[in-house]
Amino acid sequence: MPVAVVTDSTAYLPAEPVERYAISVLSLPVSLSGAEGREGVDVAPADVTIAMAQRRVRVTTSRLTPTELAECYRRRFDEGATGVVSVHISSKLSGTYDAAVLAAAEFGGKVRVVDSLSTGMGLGFPVLAAARAASRGRGVDVVEREAVSAVTRTTTMFYVDTLEFLRRGGRIGAASALVGTALAVKPILHVDEGALVVREKVRTSSRAMARLVDLVEAAGHEGAVDVAVHHLAAQAAAADLEGRLRERFGRRLRRVYTSEVGAVVGAHVGPGLVGAVVYRRVD
Repeated sequence: MPVAVVTDSTAYLPAEPVERYAISVLSLPVSLSGAEGREGVDVAPADVTIAMAQRRVRVTTSRLTPTELAECYRRRFDEGATGVVSVHISSKLSGTYDAAVLAAAEFGGKVRVVDSLSTGMGLGFPVLAAARAASRGRGVDVVEREAVSAVTRTTTMFYVDTLEFLRRGGRIGAASALVGTALAVKPILHVDEGALVVREKVRTSSRAMARLVDLVEAAGHEGAVDVAVHHLAAQAAAADLEGRLRERFGRRLRRVYTSEVGAVVGAHVGPGLVGAVVYRRVD
């Protein structure tokens, strides 16, 4: 492919399209009480789940560096790429996008950086849109445009057992977290312009699941959709959500991806996350 596609590990992409489209996936750094590793390579979702259950283990994450991003871009050019489109986790959730912009400056416009304004398959769907365009031989302008278009057609929603982990990571205000914990609510969140925002608060997991299905269906409008279901240490709930969404969307549902989120997202949301990303197709 003349245009190479690069992303980071928070896309949680299935292995098959990564291999088929030769997508470069760079793993973000994760630290468990000072022990450094890479998401999906050295640190698995289960490691984070166990660490977060033990409050004495501190879980922190870091961005990719401009140097390692530039090295990746350089490798792809050495392999024959004529351009690179680099799509990353929301700039409001990580410094990786800013690092990619710095790295891209070395290549005189041949590297385009796209802010997915999301994470998980909210990032993954724009990456796949870019990769499909690249596989058809499109130039860097078109591949970038396809990624940006996919960002506007992707919605990410999820619920968590508690807001405590989001509070610890500074992703949500202490006051909101305290009220949510006191009332034992199950907050439904969505990614709005790249930031995590509480959409609704419900009292039980069953109500949260039912409401999440309603919201995801509404986000899918009336056309064909792809859906990704994510979870952390909640496989049964994820399977339930997938089944409900298959029933709701019926024939409009073209493809479903189900995966457990990794260490970077898991470190901020905590075990019990269940969510869905809906991608509104145009084909």
